[in-house]
Amino acid sequence: MDVRTLIISDIHANLTALEAVLKDAGEFDQAWCLGDIVGYGPDPNECIERIRGLKNLTCIMGNHDAALLGFISMEAFNPEARDALLVQAQMLSPESMEFLELVSVRTMVDGITLAHGSPRNPIWEYIMNASMARENFSEFETQVCLVGHTHIPCIFIEQPRKAARLLMPESGDMWRSPERFILNPGSVGQPRDRNSKASYVIYESEEQIWQFKRVKYNIAEVQQRVLERGLPSRHGSRLHFGI
Repeated sequence: MDVRTLIISDIHANLTALEAVLKDAGEFDQAWCLGDIVGYGPDPNECIERIRGLKNLTCIMGNHDAALLGFISMEAFNPEARDALLVQAQMLSPESMEFLELVSVRTMVDGITLAHGSPRNPIWEYIMNASMARENFSEFETQVCLVGHTHIPCIFIEQPRKAARLLMPESGDMWRSPERFILNPGSVGQPRDRNSKASYVIYESEEQIWQFKRVKYNIAEVQQRVLERGLPSRHGSRLHFGI
């Protein structure tokens, strides 16, 4: 039986982008969220509420989620990211805190490994290049590992005795492979590949096809809420450029 899975990551309290993704995705059987629901944006409670209501949800923790809970120090973040977390700490409801506290740091579902940063260091490590990807293939046993954290949609394919092969998929591209690979769906709420559109992936289990998708949303609306809620203005202005 085919199972259609919505894969999202790095929502970063951007409800407008999240709603655009959910509308664009259509019907799905389950959802996997790869962390960082909070941080940067104006809508942390609203995003948590929306995500916790998704059908058959599996959710893991990102570094911004962990910092807001006090599991890691905010001092490790750059000043603007830290300032956003301090504002959000005053906004977050007890229900939202409880939800974040109960999510896993790393998990496996349907024979696929899920980690926010990397399988080796799920909270902090960025898989930014083929060499770093190669070092992480030994850290998981499944064929596929899904990660977020970099805000850039990509695929790293394992190659024996050499650096992983890197693919940079575009919207509409489909991927299927018998090889081992690490896949990043990009960011819903803070894309950083110079494309302002929200990024996500749909996985069709029967054909084992991964489809990368992008969708436009009302960035100006989010920028206005960033200012109204006292967040650093750069967290809104950078959305227009996808950086």
